[in-house]
Amino acid sequence: MGNHVGNKVVLIGAGDVGIAYAFALVNQGTVDHLAIIDIDEKKLAGNVMDLNHGVVWAPSRTRVTKGTYEDCADASMVVICAGAAQKPGETRLQLVDKNVNIMNSIVGDVMKNGFDGIFLVASNPVDLLTYAVWKASGLPHERVIGSGTILDSARYRYMLSEMDDIAPTSVHAYIIGEHGDSELPVVSSANIGGVSLSHRSEKDPGYNERIEKIFEETRDAAYTIIDAKGSTSYGIGMGLARITRAVIQNQAVVLPVSAYLQGEYGVEDAYIGTPAVIDRSGINKVVELALDEHEKERFRASYETLNKIKTEIFG
Repeated sequence: MGNHVGNKVVLIGAGDVGIAYAFALVNQGTVDHLAIIDIDEKKLAGNVMDLNHGVVWAPSRTRVTKGTYEDCADASMVVICAGAAQKPGETRLQLVDKNVNIMNSIVGDVMKNGFDGIFLVASNPVDLLTYAVWKASGLPHERVIGSGTILDSARYRYMLSEMDDIAPTSVHAYIIGEHGDSELPVVSSANIGGVSLSHRSEKDPGYNERIEKIFEETRDAAYTIIDAKGSTSYGIGMGLARITRAVIQNQAVVLPVSAYLQGEYGVEDAYIGTPAVIDRSGINKVVELALDEHEKERFRASYETLNKIKTEIFG
């Protein structure tokens, strides 16, 4: 990594997601300097001013500035939240073409300013766009992280926790695969307060249906939220802040992100949602969950969904 004085993050794209992320970052006091780049300069100036007026009450000082690509030279991380947004009724995959071009242009500008840190990508469809950022950057794959299924897993843990009236931090469950309609819950290794979901389903005949319904609500939550308020922002903003904290503080925690696979789950040359160890080096290693036969099939199908489009775009 370059000679960084302090911890600086450059955020590219100050829409609903980017600003929710910025707000979470300032509230948590994770970085010394947050530089924000956006094409709507007037709105950005207002947001920067507004965020700075909250720094007084934050746990530590964050300098929030209107950034330029030159800020990338000494940044620890570049976080990409830019791109065309998902419209109501539009799938994440329909977005892919427009957004690959946007990524290529952004990454070109970042790299020619001497960036030597870690990319975190949140733009959708995130698995394919993380792959695009990796390809365009020329960086080692461990230094390019996609937000992946961080939000899906958080939604799932929250909904499971509500069922039992237990804090979601005591629910351990992952959603893996494409961040999108083909994702799957790993029920075989999930537990609530140490009691496995599979053990519970043996005792309670209606349990499996309830769990599957919770997963379906998790998977479709984005559509519900987009329909109601136009975009999802707070959940993903806090998820991105969590990944950022893991990198900046060298935490080596396991988080479900979009990571580059090299044979794990029988998959090669793809970014896809899986738990991974996140630290100052980026993705230190991929955690390969033990899947049952049904889960293996579903993961394979999720990979194929992504791979079909990846092949069309990248060959």
